[in-house]
Amino acid sequence: MLDGLMRGVINTPLDEGGRWLAARGASANAVTLAGLALGLVAAVLIGFGWSGLLVAAVLLASRLADGLDGAVARARGKSDFGGFLDIVCDFAFYGAIPLAFVLRDPGANGVAGAFLLFSFYVNAATFLGYAILAEKHGLETRSRGEKSLYFTAGLMEGTETILCFLVLVLWPALFVPLAWIFGVLCVVTALARILLAARTFR
Repeated sequence: MLDGLMRGVINTPLDEGGRWLAARGASANAVTLAGLALGLVAAVLIGFGWSGLLVAAVLLASRLADGLDGAVARARGKSDFGGFLDIVCDFAFYGAIPLAFVLRDPGANGVAGAFLLFSFYVNAATFLGYAILAEKHGLETRSRGEKSLYFTAGLMEGTETILCFLVLVLWPALFVPLAWIFGVLCVVTALARILLAARTFR
């Protein structure tokens, strides 16, 4: 829901940063993998009981790299594999953070964490399925920036997920209620996308 608004704020500085990195030889795929590595470091820290500003900083650095990889690709030339790698690393990151909270306290966080991962799984399936059919039907959109895949708008998008993760990193005691709430909203997003697909592709 907030991704379109955020794009208007972050696109220009990200493009400038991407051009700076590209001019110094950085590849988009390397930036993508660096973002995933930072995200996994944040997950490991969470799993071992860390929380607070340090973990939040690592998590934000991971998402900064995730934004810069596309800017580097636009500066150096995009590739289909780069778009594929980017979405795989995104989903790996999104799955790693809830898993880390489950491993941190399986007894308290296990059920809520499992439901949150389930909701991510269903939401991702509708997102990717829609993108495949959009490509087949020649649909295009730039409402979420210039992407390798067709991005459908939804109630819960990347911005909301990152904000949720930041709240959890800073206040880990909120994991159970927030995981249930966020998971329900992800399921609602998936159902809305199914209805959209039914209208668009029937």
